[in-house]
Amino acid sequence: MKRLARFVVRHRRLVLFVAVLLLIPSLLGAIGTYINYDILTYLPAELDSMIGETYLEDDFHMASTAMLTVENLPTAETLKMKEELAQVPGVRKVVWTSDMLDVTIPSEMLPADVRDFFYNNSGATMLLVQFEGTSASAETMAAIQQIKTILRKDCFIGGMSAILADTKALIDQEIPLYVLCAVGCSLVVLFLSLKSTVVPFIFMLGLAFPIAYNFGTNIFLGQISYITEALATVLQLGVTMDFSIFLLHRFEEEKADLGGTNLTDAQLEECMTRAICNTASSISASSLTTIAGFLAMCTMSLTLGADIGIVMAKGVALGVVCTVTVLPALLMQFRKPIEKFNHRTLVPKLPRTAKFVTKHYLPLLICFLILVIPFGIAQNKVDIYYTLFDSLPQTMDGIVGTNRLKDDFNMTTSHFVIVDENLTNRQLTELSNEMAAVDGVNQVLSYEKFLGGAIPETLVPADLRDIFHAGGHRMILVNSSYKSGADEQNHQLEELDAIVKSYDPQGVISGEGAMTKDLIQVADVDFRNVNVTSIAAVFVIILISFGSASIPVLLVGAIESAIAINMGIPYFTGTQLPFVASIVVGTIQLGATVDYAILTTTRFKEELEKGAGVKEAAHIAVEQCSQSILTSGLTFFAATASVAAISQMELISSLCHLISRGALISMAVIILILPALLIVFAPVIAHTTRRWPKPGKAEAAPAQHGAFAFHKTRKEV
Repeated sequence: MKRLARFVVRHRRLVLFVAVLLLIPSLLGAIGTYINYDILTYLPAELDSMIGETYLEDDFHMASTAMLTVENLPTAETLKMKEELAQVPGVRKVVWTSDMLDVTIPSEMLPADVRDFFYNNSGATMLLVQFEGTSASAETMAAIQQIKTILRKDCFIGGMSAILADTKALIDQEIPLYVLCAVGCSLVVLFLSLKSTVVPFIFMLGLAFPIAYNFGTNIFLGQISYITEALATVLQLGVTMDFSIFLLHRFEEEKADLGGTNLTDAQLEECMTRAICNTASSISASSLTTIAGFLAMCTMSLTLGADIGIVMAKGVALGVVCTVTVLPALLMQFRKPIEKFNHRTLVPKLPRTAKFVTKHYLPLLICFLILVIPFGIAQNKVDIYYTLFDSLPQTMDGIVGTNRLKDDFNMTTSHFVIVDENLTNRQLTELSNEMAAVDGVNQVLSYEKFLGGAIPETLVPADLRDIFHAGGHRMILVNSSYKSGADEQNHQLEELDAIVKSYDPQGVISGEGAMTKDLIQVADVDFRNVNVTSIAAVFVIILISFGSASIPVLLVGAIESAIAINMGIPYFTGTQLPFVASIVVGTIQLGATVDYAILTTTRFKEELEKGAGVKEAAHIAVEQCSQSILTSGLTFFAATASVAAISQMELISSLCHLISRGALISMAVIILILPALLIVFAPVIAHTTRRWPKPGKAEAAPAQHGAFAFHKTRKEV
């Protein structure tokens, strides 16, 4: 490591030149990475709803379909608009009643169910637009944007494809604001906590490199979700900022050991070389807990977890690499302005807090345990929602259009039933009739409805037959008055599935409602798997680092208590959370903030080795570590809280709000409660930890310890 460190310091301009060059392929990789805006596509492929989605996409070309509600438009103008829509690149077909009957023939000639599907009592009609690509493909989204320019007055576009296109437009608009807010608020915290006026800008510049590399290397994953795209920069900034802080403090400590001022260039280079070596060992070990927390999300059946987990774990690893290469080169290159422009720091150490904690540790611990119990119970009772469209601004064109479909045609949700083509027309008719009798089903539309009307089979257009009959399967459209994710609809789907399976054991039901029902079941399992895996992974890393059976219990227990408080608060405030939050927030909070606990415990151990008593060691640990914890934690809080404040997407806002609040709660628990745990369980730690120092009886004043001494302990982790 020393050779690498010396190379970085002596050839810093070359290091920066190579770092800048690497930004070019990173930019190309970021541009070439596909962004997936459809969360439901991350469901396991073996589920019936996903199998049905494959049929709809590959055979029926119905997976990407938009529905147009047309009000108060003459028939001739509707036909003209239909022709214009059919010419849009990416549009495969536009279906209306003109494909079944001449428009001069009264609509009453259509079978009742078909007529009710395309017309309502107030004169509104509906057009179906099928796209060539998938719902979230760039081709489909571009087509939807062009369709919006063609629509006449009182025409509305709805359906999943339209909503996903609006989601993309909103995310593309907001992401630059997320970055600006996160960077701006983090700079404010750094200005308050660091004495150099220039260093905060150097830190941000240094973090730009691993963030860019992370987005560039996402191209090897094939795609990332829009949630990952929106959160990756903010989370990477907040999680890895403390690496930069540790390097700077270690560099200052090394300079202080050589006198602090009037150092030669050779001495400064030697100080930075030592700082790199010591920081590399400490942050490499501590970053493992963060990486393990993110990788735990890969155990989710919903592959969105792996999407977020891999990107963020990769981002943390790249952050470590750049902290010991790019950042030292930047600090050395700009060392003169760094030393020239200084100001007073406003984020202090907490000597009074340290004294209060060590003096009243037992009452603090008792009060905390009493507090945690109701929050621990409450976190399991928080309302969760799974219909992510509810988290979008309700003024979006796609949402407005979808609500029009509900109001005008009572199409709250549509189910696509797909069965084998070998079922007879009689069986299909009986199947349709049985499904129509299920509570909440307001319409069943199938090919047989046309044959049962006044239209001979020979006169049914081939394009219309292809809608219901393709790839060796028949498709039946079932419209439900229940909302996706509601208990009523889930029960309805169970009843419909039983009916379908009685006619065709291989039959499946797909659509938003069926996929949401599967999402609920998958998410419940994923929540347990991710929690257990993340706790186990972090527990093992701490166990190995400290050689202790008790310290992992205390440290993980402290952070999990903070998580319980954070996730229990929404119950008492009556706040609904998106299902993603209930799965990933705890994992992120554990991985990102357990470092604070490791830092405090390591300093506690060091003071015991110096001969301090248990209370004195805890006092010094709190006082000396508090400034570093506050700087890192407040930066994490500022970056995520600012995004929560400005985001119009409730999903992103909720996630960032929970993460930012979790950072504050974890900080408070580590500063106030963990020292109390270390004092109370000191005898247990001594008997269950390899080479744990015995507490001394000397009561040296905390002021006798160097300001940067606590950073030495990081290499022991």
